[in-house]
Amino acid sequence: MKVVVCIKQVPDTKGGVQFNPDGTLNRAAMLTIMNPDDKAGLEAALRLKDQYGADVTVITMGLPKAEDVLREALAMGADHGILVTDRVLGGADTWATSTTLAGAIRNLDYDLIITGRQAIDGDTAQVGPQIAEHLGIPVISYAEEIKIDGDSVIVKRQYEDRYHSLKAKMPCLITALSELNEPRYMTPGGIFDAYDAEITVWGRANLVDVDDSNLGLKGSPTKIAKASDKVRKGSGEKVTLDPEESVAYIVGKLKDKHVI
Repeated sequence: MKVVVCIKQVPDTKGGVQFNPDGTLNRAAMLTIMNPDDKAGLEAALRLKDQYGADVTVITMGLPKAEDVLREALAMGADHGILVTDRVLGGADTWATSTTLAGAIRNLDYDLIITGRQAIDGDTAQVGPQIAEHLGIPVISYAEEIKIDGDSVIVKRQYEDRYHSLKAKMPCLITALSELNEPRYMTPGGIFDAYDAEITVWGRANLVDVDDSNLGLKGSPTKIAKASDKVRKGSGEKVTLDPEESVAYIVGKLKDKHVI
């Protein structure tokens, strides 16, 4: 079994974010981590490796420093790391990003592609399904449990207050929730091996069946109208009432909001 995991280096939002003048994130100036949903997807792939001997390739698109998350993935147990980086890919929205990743993945043999549900720097949940659409393969999103059944995958998919149990023949793509599992830690030996390992670096020339008009900022149909810091909520309304009045007050507010 061959598994490809798409991971992303994202800003550590605990340290704040910075923007470029054009409204895009200034990724070079921020502390970064591996996207949490992607790390859960990586852990799912590593468990398939433990159980079935799967070969796990991690791939990311980003600045040269995104190599760091690939080495973290290798230290956790992944077999291969691929960095897709090129100046012409900068400023990509979800469409251009998924086009780029699909173009890179066409170079690989795979049975299963796993991505995170969404990235904490965008929260769109679009890239995974878009990659599947570009590649013409089935997609199952919001996975909270994954099982292999012969040449098929069975996924427990989160859905509002219940779940779906879906089965698809491989090759297919799955988007993982951070609740899917508890990712393992890097091992000391894995860290040493990861920093001795060779990372494959691809650029524009390595993308298959991709048109330049769909790459980077120029190939991104999404345009940022405005970027700003999160607006802080006010302190809210404060009242002092006796217990009976408090109940009536709360019920009245819930009715006003159409909660009840």
